[in-house]
Amino acid sequence: MGRFLIRRLLLAIPTLVLLAAVTFTVGRLAPGDPATHILGERATPESIARLRAEMGLDRPMGEQFLRYLAGLCRGDLGVSYYDGRPVLAILRETYPETLRLAGLAVLVSVLVGVPLGLLAAAYQDRWVDRAAMAVAVVGMSLPSFLLATLLLRWFAQGLGWVPVAYSGRPEELILPALALGLRPAALIARLTRASVLEALRQEYTRTALAKGASRARALLRHAFPNALVPVLTVIGVSTGYLLGGSFVIEKIFVIPGIGGLSVDCIIRRDYPVIQAVTLLGATAFVLVNLGVDLLYAVVDPRVRTAS
Repeated sequence: MGRFLIRRLLLAIPTLVLLAAVTFTVGRLAPGDPATHILGERATPESIARLRAEMGLDRPMGEQFLRYLAGLCRGDLGVSYYDGRPVLAILRETYPETLRLAGLAVLVSVLVGVPLGLLAAAYQDRWVDRAAMAVAVVGMSLPSFLLATLLLRWFAQGLGWVPVAYSGRPEELILPALALGLRPAALIARLTRASVLEALRQEYTRTALAKGASRARALLRHAFPNALVPVLTVIGVSTGYLLGGSFVIEKIFVIPGIGGLSVDCIIRRDYPVIQAVTLLGATAFVLVNLGVDLLYAVVDPRVRTAS
């Protein structure tokens, strides 16, 4: 297991370096210039050239990238072109909000999706199954921005249970977490149902039923543990996606996370912040997938043996 973990970590390094290179290159090739955006269209060519030199944008692209990688190795993410603050300080202010929202949204998706899928599998082809899958279809079809707007209208404007704008209190994250977590919950429910039903058809489950085990016991003790691998995959992918921030939900609920920060920085051509946000999201995705791989080995001994 230790060798497996080390191998996966080593494989993640070139992936992150490649992503950093792609993000760096695409940002530099995109139309627009940070110096022109900061000084305005009426700025003189001399002042724009002077600011570009201060930013290091007058150097060859290869040299800029090597300086960027050297800074990453030192833990230096650079300085924002827009306000001159260290990028690391900006991320420390914004990413905790995204992390709290993503964590609560994942919790909602798991607590709703897994029981719903198990319930549908336990009552296959009965009204409970049809109702659960109807809820899942609605959850997958309803856009998150529409659900967020409806939740705000019902619970904030209508009932007045929560403020319209986020002010930092933990309970105010419930509505955005519901809006963000419903779609992953629907996907988890459908996959849980399909995986459990497939496991119920296997020989070991039929043997347990033949020996007198109840359907509920066979489902929970035999089918569900063997159906966890694909479910964990979806949970991991959803978690990695949510950790990257959600611009729409953060804007609707006025949450100062990295979703809104990334869009603002793209508009301003703030290269250091764009690169840091992208690399942070990719690192979170890699770490989540590594955690999912380790969970595979816990729930399925065959994976542990193969590794």
